[in-house]
Amino acid sequence: MPVTVVVGAQWGDEGKAKIIDLLSKEHTYVVRYQGGHNAGHTVVVDGERYALQLIPSGVLYDHVIPVIGNGVVVDMPTLFNEIDTLESRGIACSGLAVSSRAHLIFPWHQAHDAIAEAVRGDDKIGTTLKGIGPAYADKARRVGVRVGEVADLEHFATTVRARAIAENIVIEQAGGEPLDVDDIVERFTALGARLQPYVADTVTMLHDAVAQGQHVLLEGAQATFLDLDHGTYPYVTSSNPTAGGACAGSGLGPRDIDRIVGITKAYTTRVGAGPFPTELLDADGDSLIDIGREYGTVTGRRRRAGWLDCVMLRHAVRLNSLTEIALTKLDVLDGFESVKVCTGYLLDGAPVQHYPDRSDVLARVEPVYETLPGWGTDLSEARERGALPDAAQAFLALVEREVGVPVKVVGVGAERDDYLVWSA
Repeated sequence: MPVTVVVGAQWGDEGKAKIIDLLSKEHTYVVRYQGGHNAGHTVVVDGERYALQLIPSGVLYDHVIPVIGNGVVVDMPTLFNEIDTLESRGIACSGLAVSSRAHLIFPWHQAHDAIAEAVRGDDKIGTTLKGIGPAYADKARRVGVRVGEVADLEHFATTVRARAIAENIVIEQAGGEPLDVDDIVERFTALGARLQPYVADTVTMLHDAVAQGQHVLLEGAQATFLDLDHGTYPYVTSSNPTAGGACAGSGLGPRDIDRIVGITKAYTTRVGAGPFPTELLDADGDSLIDIGREYGTVTGRRRRAGWLDCVMLRHAVRLNSLTEIALTKLDVLDGFESVKVCTGYLLDGAPVQHYPDRSDVLARVEPVYETLPGWGTDLSEARERGALPDAAQAFLALVEREVGVPVKVVGVGAERDDYLVWSA
């Protein structure tokens, strides 16, 4: 059962692309299974930075077949801009497969996103305004347009026109500016024609690959605590980034999966609104943001930062059946005299045994910290366990003890090879 799932174990931006890039060496297929172009993955190779939004990170390897699975919502302008950018830099994308069952994003989705966020006033969710939520809503309403429909461009154009006219009525009623229907039909029919060579029955493709013993890597966007069902609702994304979503979003079954890797930073960040128990609104928080370059790959937004939260990590282990942890950005803590790890919560002075199931309760908890000495050493050159100072080793041992699964890989820098194996 050579299928591995990689999932973010926090609120996203954990450095999944670096670990996916590392694991891609031993996989033939790398599959994006949910989300859209609202999430970015960044890989640094020989000083070259590759920022990816839709195409799986494994595309940087010649042997990898990148797949956009059925659970993804696809913005065609973004997809082709990404393809053109990669190919201009010598990265071939001709082998890309896009699921015929994936849904497409259109300008009316982005219009609805902007209107909905505007009317929330001070209670904004912090959406990226890229139309992701409305596209998933159309999928659930059974009015979405799927990738496979571009096979018949005449029918596709008719469908797009009908949907655009219908959505214009709703947009105008909500006080928005009407869309140019003719322009949308013309542009998206041309994009649909360009998409045709990439369209595939990826579910059958992946099952055939597994049957042949090929190694498949399922890559999630966003993260566990942005999951529509299990995240800090309503401050969540519109899909299921958790490991269970990997099955729904790829078409592979649970028994096909034998390895589930959870990615966490050595500290915690999140973007936008929502509860954040370990958030630091002080100089330490500013240092984490500045040293870690905590600005969104897609939006450029400044992230919120705080100490590592092992309560949420323990919950992520349970939700995803994580077999291991990959911990990134340990080097960001190099300059701290001491570092803290949240090992528990208090609610109204009483210990909390489990991660709260309500966002309003999570917003009220107080973190219980274990404070460790810093190591005051540059870790960027460390390539083996023994090269880490005792204080850094104590930090990793504490994480393993608190979350109950081994830390297998530790990231110590931005470059592709800046990592070490902590636990074999």
